[in-house]
Amino acid sequence: MLLPKKVKYRKWQTDRQNPKRGLVDTRGAKVSFGSYGLKATSAERVKSNQLESARKVLSRTIGKTGRLWIRIFPDRPFTAKAAEVGMGKGKGDPQGYCFQVFPGRIIFEVDGVPEAIAKEALRKAGTKLPITTRVVAR
Repeated sequence: MLLPKKVKYRKWQTDRQNPKRGLVDTRGAKVSFGSYGLKATSAERVKSNQLESARKVLSRTIGKTGRLWIRIFPDRPFTAKAAEVGMGKGKGDPQGYCFQVFPGRIIFEVDGVPEAIAKEALRKAGTKLPITTRVVAR
């Protein structure tokens, strides 16, 4: 799984008041490295284990000849309280890392495989993520 080597702050704020939240992402919105990409069409936080699950499906489907790029990196810590713990008593402990995805962001890119295989691989990977996605070509 992807995670940062070290972070400046153990816990981040929840970011509920972000005016950018529903807007389209302008950074990382074009297919830059490969021929086909998986583009987000909704906003959500993608956890590192969800990203890893999608990556495994992609790498298995495209085989040894295909090349894969992961365009996002989970560097935002998320916290959770234990099960059946009452309200109050502070914030929960860090559980892992996630990435805040906005609509328009390219998540994965693929190259070196035929169009049909690339589109099927990206479609399968998109089902592993908590966001709605679509396959785009360069």
